[in-house]
Amino acid sequence: MRRKQTDKPFGGQITTPPPAPWLSLPDAEQPAATETTVKLEDIALPQHQPRRYFDPQALKELVESVKLHGILQPLLVRPLGGGKYELVAGERRYRAGQEVKLETVPVVVRELSDDQAFQLALIENLQREDLNPVEETEGILHLLAIRLHCDVEAVKSLLYRMKNAHSKDEEQSKDSLNESRKNVSPNSEETESLDNISDNLNEETESRRNVSPKVDLEQSKTVQQVFESLGLMNWLSFTTKRLPLLNLPEEILMALREGKLEYTKAQALARVKDEELRKELLSLAITNDWSLSQIKEQIQANTSSEPPSSKTPNQIPERLKDITQRIKKRQLWNIPSKQKQLVNLLNKLEALLGDE
Repeated sequence: MRRKQTDKPFGGQITTPPPAPWLSLPDAEQPAATETTVKLEDIALPQHQPRRYFDPQALKELVESVKLHGILQPLLVRPLGGGKYELVAGERRYRAGQEVKLETVPVVVRELSDDQAFQLALIENLQREDLNPVEETEGILHLLAIRLHCDVEAVKSLLYRMKNAHSKDEEQSKDSLNESRKNVSPNSEETESLDNISDNLNEETESRRNVSPKVDLEQSKTVQQVFESLGLMNWLSFTTKRLPLLNLPEEILMALREGKLEYTKAQALARVKDEELRKELLSLAITNDWSLSQIKEQIQANTSSEPPSSKTPNQIPERLKDITQRIKKRQLWNIPSKQKQLVNLLNKLEALLGDE
């Protein structure tokens, strides 16, 4: 299954393309940009790049376009000194240029810090919808690490502490509000309105956040600013829904990175604890392009187990019928590790029939 491609730089007539989205930042000061041409060999790839997987077929198509028309949209680079540059955005075009063996390529040169460069690379890929969920999650974590001046593991720890503090504040606010409502007399003129009570509780919650020894206020503000600048999701949604994604089994993470599997399907398959069965179901799901409901059916069929019980001869017809239905539902003949056992059992049944 190919990844959905939204980047079509060579569609339609060959004209000067509009400015790329990364040529203007919504944030504060704009570093001066210079458009020029440089040798491809003078451009180095960055140490950290949000995008790791490039669809081979899409890259092949881009190579053919570059052969015919060259690179129409300039790469974004930053100077390293000594006539060398580091690529910030446009790695697909860079790779295509290498494949075609171009000597020079058009570039926009801009003075950028590490975090500015990475954020621009991340934003460009996000705007083009080029990143898969894994790359997007890892990219955001790395951007946070740059902004917070710490490593990725420290960022994860901070996000989970923020989440725990948020949950605790929510619970305390609900408890306090419920307690206040109990004490409110609807006929008393001296009683505060529920709106005032709610405002007071919000102030108390904010106060608790400001003095919490577990979460640094400046760090939490930086985290919120990063997510606001990206405009994708808030930090709480990212922590709750995206961070667990990185705990998925490696083979499922790889399928996600390569665009072979949707996020919801990956989550369903990751719940299968049997590693061998999980890998087989993953392979079948990709090969047969199973829907999420089909994947769930196969998981249920292959993982449901009934405790052994003593059956009487009178129950044999019922058991045969049940087993036949379950074999069909599980499609055991499609699972390599089960095929040999299935053949052996069928041989035994055929031998029994031959004794008649």
